[in-house]
Amino acid sequence: MENKQEFVRRADEHIQTANAQINEYVTPGEVSASFMYGVARFNAWLAAREYKSAEDFQAEKEKAMEYFISEYKKMLEEHIDNHIQNFDFN
Repeated sequence: MENKQEFVRRADEHIQTANAQINEYVTPGEVSASFMYGVARFNAWLAAREYKSAEDFQAEKEKAMEYFISEYKKMLEEHIDNHIQNFDFN
């Protein structure tokens, strides 16, 4: 990974954008759904750039999906564990 500080800064900017979209008409769940949709769309584009043809991409579709699913699962588990330990449930 490149500079971790820059990595976290970019992630924080995405979170700030998501937080700014929450209001009396838009719930955190709705923002989360939009956020996940956008990330999925971006990652599909990112993966497609690695192939020379639709046929090549189709042949490797499951491999690409498994990569993103595995990475997301690791990141989600890390943050859920952090919230189990540190979230103020009161």
